[in-house]
Amino acid sequence: MIGVLAILFVWSKAMTFIKKSPPDIPVVEIPEDLALNVSRALRNDVNRSLHLLREIAMGHDLKKFLGVIAGLWVLSEVGSCCDFLTLIYIAVLMIHTVPILYDKYQDKVDHFAGKAHTEACKHYQVLDQKVLSKIPRGPAKTKKT
Repeated sequence: MIGVLAILFVWSKAMTFIKKSPPDIPVVEIPEDLALNVSRALRNDVNRSLHLLREIAMGHDLKKFLGVIAGLWVLSEVGSCCDFLTLIYIAVLMIHTVPILYDKYQDKVDHFAGKAHTEACKHYQVLDQKVLSKIPRGPAKTKKT
C-alpha cells in the first residue's frame, strides 16, 4: 500500500514536470446510509455484550460466568503465543473456512458436539454436587414490581 501510494505520488509529480496531466484517481467515499447501518449494528452488538457482562457481574448466571472465564483464559493463552496481527489472520481464516467445513461434515460435527455436551453436563453436575451446593446462600430476595 505504501509502495503504491509512493509510486502514484512520484508519477503525479513527474507528469507536472513534463507538462502532462496527472493520473486520474477516482474519489472513493463510503455512503452515509451504509455507515449508519454499520454503526447501528455495531451499537446493538456492543449493547448486547455490555448487558451480558452486567448480568455476569451481578452473579445471575454461573454457567455464563464460567464460560466467559474459560473463554478469556483461552484467549490469553493463545495471545501469549502469538501477536495481534496473527490472531486477526487466524480469525479471518476461521471465519471463511469453518462454515464451509461445518456444512460438509455437519452430521459428524453434530454427533461429536452432542457427546461433548453430555460430558460437559456430567462434569457440571459433579461440580455442582461437590462444590456449588456447599456454598451457603442467603434467602432469595423478592422482586419489586
